[in-house]
Amino acid sequence: MDGRRYLDSAAAYMTYLGGSSSRGLPAMNLSSPREPLVSATTVHVLQHVSMEGPGRIGDLARARGLSVLVHELDRGASVPEALPEGDLLVVMGGPMGVGDIGDARWPFLAPEAALLSRLLRAGRPVLGVCLGAQLMAHALDARVYPLCVGDPLVRHREVGWGAATFVEPASAEPVLSGLDASEVVLHWHGDTFDLPHGATLLASTLACPNQMFRFGRRAFAVQFHVELTAADVAAWVRGDAAFVRAANGPAGAERILADTGRYVTRFRQRGDTLIENLLTSMLAPQGS
Repeated sequence: MDGRRYLDSAAAYMTYLGGSSSRGLPAMNLSSPREPLVSATTVHVLQHVSMEGPGRIGDLARARGLSVLVHELDRGASVPEALPEGDLLVVMGGPMGVGDIGDARWPFLAPEAALLSRLLRAGRPVLGVCLGAQLMAHALDARVYPLCVGDPLVRHREVGWGAATFVEPASAEPVLSGLDASEVVLHWHGDTFDLPHGATLLASTLACPNQMFRFGRRAFAVQFHVELTAADVAAWVRGDAAFVRAANGPAGAERILADTGRYVTRFRQRGDTLIENLLTSMLAPQGS
């Protein structure tokens, strides 16, 4: 999720923030000053709202023996100023957008962008999902803006199941190994971004040409979602009902839930494949 929506209703927003997570093992709360010492490689997750945790990204990272620390920014955790050498950063989605940097409601956005800028320019391993992808583009000096389509241009929200087409072959981009030329994924965004200078475009949709990019060898921005389970999708449809209606009309929620039953088995298989590929690429030695 991303962008300037879901902020019109304070009551709805509080419901959204209060959503429970159905994703994997309980996350560590880093808002406490007493944080555990971690000796293994750690995946640091910047989480903006409780409904948008790392999901299968966290599950598959733990299965590799990696530690997963979730920085609950919405609950007062601070953005790290730096990460230990060898650790990974994952930045998740949320209802705020790059245009909200500087807004007192979201004090973590500016330090997130600054951290991303430092890490990306140092060649560190980073994954951004949806809002996280847009923050990566912004940190690399690319423009982030509302998605519009047509002539004349009209505002468009890409919400629901749809194909993402990979624009590079797996022979050139190992992160795409095991995937078909197009795969059905879940879209849930209203903003988009220009491709940053020096980045390699990896995926597009008809409505949104810039869906996924690689920067350097170990940093990836993914605007669509592959980390969710069927239960997560149902929770999003309930918790973000106004956005779904705005994007897809009064029958939008019913259609997304029906499509979930149709696509979710293959989606989870191919989603896990992409996540595993991403983790493998991110864990590669710098310069490899």
